[in-house]
Amino acid sequence: MSQGPGNAVDASAEGALWAWWREAGHPCRRLAKDELLFRRGDPIASLFRVEEGAVRLERHTIDGRRLILHTAGPGALIAEASLFTDAYHCDASAAEDSLVSACPRADLLAAMAADPALALHFARLMAGQLQAVRQRLELRNVRSAVERVLLHLELKADAGSGAFAVEGRLQDVAAELGLTREAFYRALAALERSGRIRRTGPTITLLRRPA
Repeated sequence: MSQGPGNAVDASAEGALWAWWREAGHPCRRLAKDELLFRRGDPIASLFRVEEGAVRLERHTIDGRRLILHTAGPGALIAEASLFTDAYHCDASAAEDSLVSACPRADLLAAMAADPALALHFARLMAGQLQAVRQRLELRNVRSAVERVLLHLELKADAGSGAFAVEGRLQDVAAELGLTREAFYRALAALERSGRIRRTGPTITLLRRPA
């Protein structure tokens, strides 16, 4: 999963699950930027893990608006809830050139049935993901765009350096926060002018760290 305080996941849970995933030798697939991995409603055959790049999960409203639900970076499992449903609940596309590995759903279910420890590791992983989802919902309740963006950075930034490397496009981060691209860029500019952040390419660094 993506690293940082915004995605607190038990490291041992990740290690055991991904060790099994690698040993099973699941195939990888390369995706060009904006290439679809799957569409909402497609029947589920496999779960996917991001090995390189970033994959965004999104839905489209009746009036054509695009909602970014989440952008998954290297090490993240994609659409994990699909393990227990018959069809994908959203679209998935590459936010940048990416590499994903695939695991047949039946293989993972059989492995967890045979190994209760592996099933427990997966449950811990899902608990961490639930925590991350709740944090994103809390962010959307912050009315000020500037404060919403600042809180997002504080949750995502590296605890030591204060740096946050943006995965994918800034406009995807904006959509995930429930902001328009323009509002997100204005908030970043305001934070930069006030000396609270520094932007260097795709990396945003907090300059005034919270206590």
